[in-house]
Amino acid sequence: MSRGKVLILGSGPNRIGQGIEFDYACVHAVFAVQEEGYEAIMVNCNPETVSTDYDTADRLYFEPVVLEHVLAIVEKEKPDGVMLQFGGQTPLKLAIPLKEEGVRILGTQPESIDRAEDRDLFRKLIMELGLKQPESGTAKSLDEALKVAEAIGYPVLVRPSYVLGGRAMKIVYDEEDLKAYLEEAVSVSYERPILIDKYLQDSVELDVDAVSDGEDVLIGAVMEHIEEAGVHSGDSAASIPPYSLEEEIVEEIKRQSKLIAKALKVKGLINLQMAVSDGEIYVLEVNPRASRTVPFVSKTIGYPLAKIAAKVCLGRRLRDLVPEVFKRLEEGCSHFCSDFMDRDRRIYSIKEVVFPWNRFPEVDPLLGPEMKSTGEVMGIDEDFGLAFYKAQLAAGNRLPLRGTVFISVADRDKEKVVDLARSFKDLGFKVLATTGTHRFLKERGIPSERVLKISEGRPHVVDMMKNGEVHLVINTPSGKREVSDAYFIRRTAVQYRIPYTTTVRGGYAILKAIQSYRKLVESGGSLRIYALQDIHCSKAL
Repeated sequence: MSRGKVLILGSGPNRIGQGIEFDYACVHAVFAVQEEGYEAIMVNCNPETVSTDYDTADRLYFEPVVLEHVLAIVEKEKPDGVMLQFGGQTPLKLAIPLKEEGVRILGTQPESIDRAEDRDLFRKLIMELGLKQPESGTAKSLDEALKVAEAIGYPVLVRPSYVLGGRAMKIVYDEEDLKAYLEEAVSVSYERPILIDKYLQDSVELDVDAVSDGEDVLIGAVMEHIEEAGVHSGDSAASIPPYSLEEEIVEEIKRQSKLIAKALKVKGLINLQMAVSDGEIYVLEVNPRASRTVPFVSKTIGYPLAKIAAKVCLGRRLRDLVPEVFKRLEEGCSHFCSDFMDRDRRIYSIKEVVFPWNRFPEVDPLLGPEMKSTGEVMGIDEDFGLAFYKAQLAAGNRLPLRGTVFISVADRDKEKVVDLARSFKDLGFKVLATTGTHRFLKERGIPSERVLKISEGRPHVVDMMKNGEVHLVINTPSGKREVSDAYFIRRTAVQYRIPYTTTVRGGYAILKAIQSYRKLVESGGSLRIYALQDIHCSKAL
């Protein structure tokens, strides 16, 4: 008796914005399909992936993930269905064309995918559910864009339609900046309008990964981004559980996530991106597919979300797949940030990202809406600061326990760094600052040493960095993109391997890490290594 067949579409070539995390999800989907008694057929065209190893799937088609090739494979193999949600955005775009050709889609249906992907349809859904979104609009010309941005109010987040990994996205602070963006970066037309959103300054951004079977929804985890909203979710460090939000806010985020998943009739994985501003929760984006954080979440909670979701796509119920989770939930024992975790297992898991800056010597190592990272690491500890310190070590950043910190921030960030500078002084660090930041700190009673910018003569800050006199850099962008002093400071930090951050929240996370590790060292302790197996096999740490 021949087995049924399931076709799984991969993500195609790895590139910044879509990469190996989807290969992870595809491999787990293959394993799940095989465990359910089906023949797993993999379609992908990247020799660097595990999904294209000769012994992973029952059959491999090393073909481009485009409609023409997929339809030819479907015609030859005649599978029982096709799984789209594990390969990222590339196969998701094929949902409606494949269904129009009569191909059976397993899991979340194309209509639901389109409802999440189409801006107007999704806006209507959020309004129907009584939830909030940042003000937004679309523009098909320069004049329209200027009118929309003025109506929404600067700063705004602008991006072309149909982007992958946040390509060509930018935070725009004024009309002049918007004109330059439209003239230099993108072409605007009726076929390809640009999307304009209100940028929520000083907000906390979050990612939520969940799995749904159409009836029940389980939250894998709520992750708090360490960098401010506006930094691409793939480039921001993240913490499970959230480290600065009230439990009530996190529970409301879980409630809204489940509401959206049910409204979209999701079967399988769903990723939601939200922001908290002045105590209000805003829904930024929803993707009814595997996300780049699924591997991180799965390792944190001890449950393979992609494998569970693949079995849901084949008709299995969550209550049958993970009955112990539902038993814990009925007993009121879930961890507040995850339905899969027990409250007794309160540890911090920090995702930190790895960047290829040293391979691109002309690129400004600046975080923003466009994704630039190429890898991830993970740090675990009962203390947030120690978990973050471990994550930095894994990413190749050894944070200094003493020395000199250089602080130079945009005007809008000056008030936010006052406590940060004071705390570094209290730790015994010497504080260097450029003229504007130095004057601002001095007026607030925080002593710092003024250092020259490159344009002001020598010896300047870059000279000091090259001489090993600077051990940590905190430098936030002004919003302008031209090559400037700040650009050379950031490039020098990369070249000389000096830890640095371009966000204020990143600066505070570094401070906590240094405080926690110094306390540990001064007490005669050392970093403890946690094995994931030990964490997930026992409640006791």
